Amino acid sequence: MEAPNALPAGHALKEYRIEKVLGVGGFGLTYLALDENLNLKVALKEYLPTDIALRAPDRSIAPRSGEAAETFDWGKRRFLDESRTLASFRHPNIVRVMRFFEAHGTAYMVMEFVEGAPLPDWVSARRPLAEAQVAAVVAPVLDGLEVVHHSGFMHRDIKPANIYIRNEDSSPVLLDFGAARQQSSEITALVTPGYAPFEQYHTQGKQGPWSDIYALGGVLYWMVTGNHPHEAAARIRADTMPPAAQAADKGRYRPEFLAAIDWALVPDEEQRPQSVPQWREALLGAAAIPPLTRVAQPKKTQAQKTVPQSTIPATFDPSLLKRLEAELAQHLGPIAPAVVRNAAKKAATQEELVQMLAADISASIPRAAFQRKFSEISRPPSQPAPRATSGSGAPPTTVVTSRFTQEVLERASARLAEHIGALSRLVVRRAAMKARDEAELYLLLADEIEDPVRKKAFIRRAISASGKP
Repeated sequence: MEAPNALPAGHALKEYRIEKVLGVGGFGLTYLALDENLNLKVALKEYLPTDIALRAPDRSIAPRSGEAAETFDWGKRRFLDESRTLASFRHPNIVRVMRFFEAHGTAYMVMEFVEGAPLPDWVSARRPLAEAQVAAVVAPVLDGLEVVHHSGFMHRDIKPANIYIRNEDSSPVLLDFGAARQQSSEITALVTPGYAPFEQYHTQGKQGPWSDIYALGGVLYWMVTGNHPHEAAARIRADTMPPAAQAADKGRYRPEFLAAIDWALVPDEEQRPQSVPQWREALLGAAAIPPLTRVAQPKKTQAQKTVPQSTIPATFDPSLLKRLEAELAQHLGPIAPAVVRNAAKKAATQEELVQMLAADISASIPRAAFQRKFSEISRPPSQPAPRATSGSGAPPTTVVTSRFTQEVLERASARLAEHIGALSRLVVRRAAMKARDEAELYLLLADEIEDPVRKKAFIRRAISASGKP
């Protein structure tokens, strides 16, 4: 794809090397890049609102004028704030945001690179589609979208081109959250004709989950009829778009399924489904396809029912977690909040939580300082402070040396990064302290992958590649 204002192939940006342009939009550019630390392909999104900013000869980004500077800076702050929130999402059908940073006078978002086919290509090779095929695409996307809405965000640019089908397992993934906004924030107009609801045509429109539902309803309309929906603005005075119930093949789709698509596409936002669960039940039926995030739990054995209380993770003071995140961010960068949340799910005490987080700081002196700073918080008042080692004044630190070569750890980190992103290095390092061999290492790492299908595929591929039976 050609983009005259894009960074050139081979350009280095921190540890990322640009390979080519993947997409161009009003908010910026998306590149295919190589993470040279992990030897992992990523999608790198650059904040470049072309209406108000341009690229200088030194490849930096700057506002076009003094009047545009305030708007540009506001947009860049929003881009970073939203990247931070999107990075906290963990769902197999939402593209994963791995990192974000500032450089060249602008901001960048590093995302999972999805190897697969855009939905239009996937559909064109399979028309006409059966209802089961359409449902297999929309059900996982709805599950992911529900996570987004539950976090107070909207996608605002759902369309066929922003849904990919993975080569690996044919699962759909929702891409391009560059237009995402909080529901409570000031919202700009954003329009993809045929898929944007009328409320997105003006800044005072009442946007919410129902707006994304309209757009996804438009995707389904196109899938079942073969025609793109009419532009929403043209449907307000006189709606000439044939409903799905008439335009689709009634021999392939249930009347209830087609009626639910038409319900999502009602021009008046107040007459549409107001939430994903409400629309999912009408579209798929209450028990049609269970959400991927709701994994049935096995019945507990008697032994499991009598697990000692000390093995159950504690509930930690939010203010403590915030302090830990801020301190750890000085060593790990933007992924610190995710590291703290992950450790808080596993630690049984505050002292154990501090020790787990300290292990992720590679340098011994900062690690000891981190432990010293938080040891007073995590230690009960009745427990005396640990004696300092000679000369340093810092409490003793236990450092566990991994029995694995750096090559093994890098390979494991690269494979796990495909599933959990930039956290993989820290997770691998922690697991390597416990594992007795490479097979056990991969089994421990697999516990970090939520989707059971992808977890099994990870174990099979990783252990096979490591030479284990």
